[in-house]
Amino acid sequence: MYYNENTIVYYNGAFIKAAEARGNVYDQTLHYGYGVFEGIRSYATENGVQIFKAKEHFERMEYSCEAMRIPYPYKNEELIAISYEVLKRNDLQDAYLRPLVSCTPNMSLTKAKGSHLLIAAWEWGAYLGEKLLRLKSSSYRRITPVSFMVAAKVCGHYVNSILATQEAKDLGFDEALLLDIDGFVAEGPGANIFLEQDNVLYTPQLGSILPGITRSTVLEICNELGITAIEKQIKPEEFKGADSAFFCGTAAEVIGIESLDTIPFKKDWKDSLGIRIQKAYKDLVLAKKFKQEEVSA
Repeated sequence: MYYNENTIVYYNGAFIKAAEARGNVYDQTLHYGYGVFEGIRSYATENGVQIFKAKEHFERMEYSCEAMRIPYPYKNEELIAISYEVLKRNDLQDAYLRPLVSCTPNMSLTKAKGSHLLIAAWEWGAYLGEKLLRLKSSSYRRITPVSFMVAAKVCGHYVNSILATQEAKDLGFDEALLLDIDGFVAEGPGANIFLEQDNVLYTPQLGSILPGITRSTVLEICNELGITAIEKQIKPEEFKGADSAFFCGTAAEVIGIESLDTIPFKKDWKDSLGIRIQKAYKDLVLAKKFKQEEVSA
């Protein structure tokens, strides 16, 4: 699904076949989940293949390494150029890129002594599909900033996401919704969340959530379209009584939500603020100029 015998990745300074890439069984990331990564999308636009917000993604990866005290001897401008080369060598346009900084062998519980760099890419459609999602409130809580660097995109953090997603799917739902340690709405396993109430959008404030690049983009779109968007702590009962809701993330893009715990939202998706955001976001990543009248309800 992700690679074949001809797939090329960039690994530790060279373009090589994915099938020939070799790791070390003593790498610290393999044993402890101590590494960082990014998820980035590229799109076929009228101006050629464009990686959406590449600079912001690699700056976040650099921040994540600094926060986790993982060596980052890379120049982000070079990593962006390498990413375009990976796309070119694999003849990819609409694709998903996965830069990963992993740690060299170290069995002690100390900071990394060195790092490896991988940049891979593959074709990937809508991560959460095209249909409206049926969410299940998760029995798992989002990782707490008291114990983790939640603003860093760390490999090990996603064990929490896997548990939440699989629990929801085992119960017949599409995806999970996690609360934070204090019982407020946090985010999905791999996406930030917005809800609509009385023509205003609300999204959980920073603190216990990943500061998503798509989340920031949605807030920029709201400002452009004159949509009021408020960051605040959101109680679960506020969420269940909302007019509409949507997930957003690089992999998920903007995807509407049908219900939470089988309770449907009040508005049809076609009448929601979310569909306006979804249309504007698609225009943005395809390098098309959107206007308020073009995406109005």
